[in-house]
Amino acid sequence: MTELKATIKRLATGVPGLDEVLGGGLPEFSFNLIAGPPGSGKTTLAHQIMFALATRERPALYFTVLGEPPLKMLRYQQQFAFFDTELVNAAIRFVNLADDTVTGDLDRVLGRIVAEVKAYGPAVVFVDSFRSVMLAGQLEGEPYMGLQHFIQQLGMLMTSWQATSFLIGEYLDKIDSNPVFTVADGLIWLRQSQQSNSVVRKMEIMKMRGQRTLPGLHTFRISSAGIQVFAPLPDLAMAAAPETPPIKGRLRMGVPELDQMMDGGLPRGYSLLVAGPSGSGKSILAAAFLMEGARSGETGVIAAFEQRSSVARGRGLAELIDAGHIGMIDTRAPDLSVDEIARLLITEIHRLKASRVVIDSLSGFELALAPTFRDDFRESLARLVWSLAATGAAVLMTSELEDRYTDLRFSPYGTAFMTDAIIVQRYIELDSRLRRILAVVKLRASAHSNELRLFHIDDHGIRIGEMVPGLEGLLGGQPRREQSNNGSSDSDDDG
Repeated sequence: MTELKATIKRLATGVPGLDEVLGGGLPEFSFNLIAGPPGSGKTTLAHQIMFALATRERPALYFTVLGEPPLKMLRYQQQFAFFDTELVNAAIRFVNLADDTVTGDLDRVLGRIVAEVKAYGPAVVFVDSFRSVMLAGQLEGEPYMGLQHFIQQLGMLMTSWQATSFLIGEYLDKIDSNPVFTVADGLIWLRQSQQSNSVVRKMEIMKMRGQRTLPGLHTFRISSAGIQVFAPLPDLAMAAAPETPPIKGRLRMGVPELDQMMDGGLPRGYSLLVAGPSGSGKSILAAAFLMEGARSGETGVIAAFEQRSSVARGRGLAELIDAGHIGMIDTRAPDLSVDEIARLLITEIHRLKASRVVIDSLSGFELALAPTFRDDFRESLARLVWSLAATGAAVLMTSELEDRYTDLRFSPYGTAFMTDAIIVQRYIELDSRLRRILAVVKLRASAHSNELRLFHIDDHGIRIGEMVPGLEGLLGGQPRREQSNNGSSDSDDDG
């Protein structure tokens, strides 16, 4: 005899990234709790979900038990893009329970909720703030039992009404003995932390019956559009680096001599690190890479973290950005996380079908992060690089280096092992003048040049000149190893 399984429909929340974290959306007819400290975004999250789910055929009820009237709350919620005035009173009804709650009579509160639900027949129900109901229940002689009975009755009624319900509550700590945590099918916990001048908001799905959610803390941001959750990238940092992708064509760099040194250019899907000291031409090379793509009919994406990035402010590139041929990620938002930047980049890559990506620079990237995200920057960067490469786009990153002349370090983050190619730019003193030199240190599966070449920068960009004899030891001999942060060496089989 074949055993039949119940099919649970999952509802789209309308919150970017949240459905992915939930494992496909919210289970229909589930009984959920949205909890967290004051100001963490609970009410905004509830409203955003409500406006996404409510229709005239499937209306929503929003019970408020706050001391302030619903009109005051709505005045602030109207500032968000998800707020639809036409749905209010047509598909969404707000009911103020303040007068019923202040008496401390939970039976009266439950009776009012039941009456409104029977009269309105909602598909989605919210009670905000449920913490106020709990505090009101403590006025009774046996607060715990009274509250437990109230929650059990409410939970059973919500299930019998076939409504997807949400209880919003202010909690500073997780209290496992609280009956609401036991009865709820789903528990979404919001939190916010402050470090220095940074405030970071995170979300944890502590419980969601019947489906596999993404574990851990997930960064989210509140903007004029509402809440956006940044689901984590695949956890590749602790695994072995992915195999070198097969070469399926090469991208020209915008500097013909450099294409020759790179055996025809940068292979599609490769990641390239351009390392060098300040003023050596890293950003100019990055701009040439993007502009060469535009000349070939390809689109690109840039995340510029330097305030005066030559990539972002170049006249030709700015015109391409304005024309929509190159997408630019907004890196000015405070308290950034690597997951947030990664999601923005990947979204823009898919939108533009971009084949080229630039991150300028890694040092500016790290400084733009909230302090709490800097401790594991290297691991997060590895996930970022490999996730971007998985889109099929070629990734160029710049890295600021102190030029120590004989100390071979490609970046302070130990990124050599995670990239497919490395170009290093250096300064030398030649004939009483400071000159620039360039070398292709690494390019997997390619017969790249090992020459040290002089180059200069003019109004037309980078111009690579002749090889400089007698400088074989400048890059520390055979460029096959790099010094990592902890003093150990990372092996480099660049082919």
